[in-house]
Amino acid sequence: MTERRYNLKDNQVRAFNKLIRISHQKLCLVTDLIRGLPVARAVEVLKFSKKRVAGEVLKTLLSAIANAEHNQKLAADSLYVKEIWAGKAITMKRMMPGPRGSAKPILKPFSNLTIVLESGAPAAKAVKPAKPKVEKKEVKKTVKKK
Repeated sequence: MTERRYNLKDNQVRAFNKLIRISHQKLCLVTDLIRGLPVARAVEVLKFSKKRVAGEVLKTLLSAIANAEHNQKLAADSLYVKEIWAGKAITMKRMMPGPRGSAKPILKPFSNLTIVLESGAPAAKAVKPAKPKVEKKEVKKTVKKK
């Protein structure tokens, strides 16, 4: 396969959503729900999520699906979420009046969201073999009497 811009392969597409009005930590809670899922299942998870930002993530996912169908001519039923991540954007800083003429800061964070979809079956996660338990030998301590 040949490489395209942004280190994407021919069977991969991406979509951005910039300046989402939520902190990246709260956005990561939603992105972790759909990472590695087929797109049909990911859409269902986002539709029934109670998180406020799930609508923004759903909008971005649907945009990535449309990019795959229109630009790369990929079938929507063969897509899965290969990568999804959220990053910090700007933080608006505001002030709120406090007692005795002081001021309290208010931070209003924004986030960026990137979704990469890939055509084909999702790769199975490698399961590490369980480590055998090693029994610890008890060491007898001798106490010297004076």
